[in-house]
Amino acid sequence: MNSRSVFYWLIGIVIAAIAMVAAFHFDHAMLNFIAQHQDRLANKVMKSVSRFGDWPEHFALGLLLAGIAWWRGSKKWTRIFLAMLIALALAGAAGHVIKLTTGRARPSVKSEEVWNGPRLSSKFHAFPSGHVAASTAFFAVLFFANWRIGLACLPIPLLIGFSRMYVAAHYLSDVVFAAVLGILCAILVARLLIPSLFRPMFEPPEQKNQPPRR
Repeated sequence: MNSRSVFYWLIGIVIAAIAMVAAFHFDHAMLNFIAQHQDRLANKVMKSVSRFGDWPEHFALGLLLAGIAWWRGSKKWTRIFLAMLIALALAGAAGHVIKLTTGRARPSVKSEEVWNGPRLSSKFHAFPSGHVAASTAFFAVLFFANWRIGLACLPIPLLIGFSRMYVAAHYLSDVVFAAVLGILCAILVARLLIPSLFRPMFEPPEQKNQPPRR
């Protein structure tokens, strides 16, 4: 790993740490804001987004896109869509393990303790948001492959994250941590399956007009 990639990793770690600290700080402020802005229509829309923004819908979309790419003979995009599916699965599995371990009560659950340790009940599976982790990992791989298309799809995980908070299923910190987890899973999968996406980012620029080495 060269100095340039180390610098990018350090910057990313600092940004993620600041985002997590800020998210935990504003957890209850966000809950209060949402509670004060409840609307019947918005509530119906957010429930629909939350229902259809889960991993099965993402997985079905990824399979469809991979099938189309394979049918059209595009090895590059077939690999990209398969990487999106693997990143989604990895983020979902990692998030589920963390959920079971931490046992954080959902905002809608009245509990004396927010963190309850290992629990099997879904009422104590708030941290992190599985919806957001899966969606972020899915579309982050797409962003690495083509930043214009990925940027256009960015509102999807953002909307899913807000919907999960709106229906009182998650705190802000659950959503932010899930997004960080999804990005990490996407980076891991993309670097293993599509390393060419990261070479221009981490390799030093070519030096022009240099005399040949003797």
